[in-house]
Amino acid sequence: MLIKKLQHRMNGLAQANLLRQKWIAQSPTGTHQSIASSDQAISDNHTLFCSNDYLGFASHPDVLESLREGIDLWGGGSGASHLISGHMAPHEQLEDMLAELFSQFIPENRCLTFSTGYMANLAVMTVLGDSGCEIYSDELNHASLIDGIRLSKAQVSIYSHRDYEVLEALLQKSNSDMRLIVTDGVFSMDGDQADLSVISDLAVKYDAWIVVDDAHGYGILGEIGLGSIETSSGLSDRIILIGTLGKSAGLSGAFVIAHQTIIDFIFQTARSYIYTTAALPAISYA
Repeated sequence: MLIKKLQHRMNGLAQANLLRQKWIAQSPTGTHQSIASSDQAISDNHTLFCSNDYLGFASHPDVLESLREGIDLWGGGSGASHLISGHMAPHEQLEDMLAELFSQFIPENRCLTFSTGYMANLAVMTVLGDSGCEIYSDELNHASLIDGIRLSKAQVSIYSHRDYEVLEALLQKSNSDMRLIVTDGVFSMDGDQADLSVISDLAVKYDAWIVVDDAHGYGILGEIGLGSIETSSGLSDRIILIGTLGKSAGLSGAFVIAHQTIIDFIFQTARSYIYTTAALPAISYA
């Protein structure tokens, strides 16, 4: 019965021309790439417009050398979750470095690293979105934010994309003492940006906190690459910032930076942090 039911659904996807297929890269990511389709026919030298390796660091000689050095020093894996024995010196050093970089925007902060941006977003939304919380989410937020919100126990309101008048109207109706405004910094599909200055003003006015997923802004925007919060003026420090290392940094992994009390609570309670193997330490080393 299961197979028949799934096959029926697959047929529906096929009829709607929604079936995905796997394209197998035959060369490293870069400006050009050789690709094999699922039937293994290789097509050479495609110009690559769909990669997130925005700065070309994934194949940069210095990054590759640092990775090799990190593997020699710290091995091929962490061997455990962060709270068992998998949190190694490179993880801690990366967290300290990122916390210092963003301290001018988020004072009294701490940083926590994750194996993926998806896991980081699940952690933030499920831990902070308790039953007494109200979440206000942009309709075009990334799927990982949406899934984290769905797994939370919060009351959820979705506002039209970048429509801050609608957002304010929703905030005005709030009866909660815990409010989270959730937005991408740079929206991954359309490439437009949230107006964090306006959102910040609303957060101060209505006693809310802002969750910013800046996966596509970190490393790209700003004079020193700190992303959307660097290029926004007059921001409140009520920010919970999520960034990734798998896009502009050319590696993989993610981080959350916020007030130290928030990070401590995520550290203690986030299931997607506690119950997963820590990322390859060589990545943090690089």
